[in-house]
Amino acid sequence: MAIFKSGNPTLTEKMFDKSSTIDAANQGVMSVRGTINKFGFLMFMVIAGAAYNWQVFEQKGPESMQVWMIVGMIGGLIAAFAIMFKPNWAGFLAPAYALLEGLFIGGISAIFNAMFAQKYPGLVMQAVGLTFGVAIAMFLLYNFRVIKATEKFKSVIIASTLGIGIFYLITLVLRMFGVNVSFMYDSSLLSIGISLFVVAIAALNLILDFDMIEQGAERGAPKFMEWYGAFGLLVTIVWLYIEMLKLLSKLGSRN
Repeated sequence: MAIFKSGNPTLTEKMFDKSSTIDAANQGVMSVRGTINKFGFLMFMVIAGAAYNWQVFEQKGPESMQVWMIVGMIGGLIAAFAIMFKPNWAGFLAPAYALLEGLFIGGISAIFNAMFAQKYPGLVMQAVGLTFGVAIAMFLLYNFRVIKATEKFKSVIIASTLGIGIFYLITLVLRMFGVNVSFMYDSSLLSIGISLFVVAIAALNLILDFDMIEQGAERGAPKFMEWYGAFGLLVTIVWLYIEMLKLLSKLGSRN
């Protein structure tokens, strides 16, 4: 189906088509409510991992925290790729991914909190609040069809997401070769404008994710795809939070 698209690489028609080869009658079918419940559990795992690594930072210092942050980053990437290639493993690997991602996020959050403790106290909590606020707003806009996941809308968001990914990759390669791309990290108006654009695209990706999950439920995908859908939604939420943290830090640097 052409309408079955998402800018999130973990939520694709191909993945849901793979699931159709499994007899859904033997395990039940995917539902939106079931996916939301599983997403809530994954969020709990993220918070637990983040809280633990934050505590490590407070009690043992940045060195110990960075070890767990690296473990979370690498382990999370491995788990994510494993889930993308084996969606039926999502029930086992998605909670592990969430916990590992929590370790990574907790480390990043602790670093930003320490950096802006004097200049911008409460930065992390504001980023968390804004992330959940935007996510709820996007859900309401989708649920009441204020924003509809039309073909044109999907094409624009997918293209924009791909462009952001390529842009980030290019800047990363340039930095590896010693080329300083300062406008990506400083607090200039250009840098803030870029961050605002990325935050907006990350937020609009939630519309595509909600549509993907709803379509999966309507198509009768197997029950395990609830875990896969929850995992894909979490990927977007994590991306939105990190971009929100970066945006607020840039704004805080201008004060």
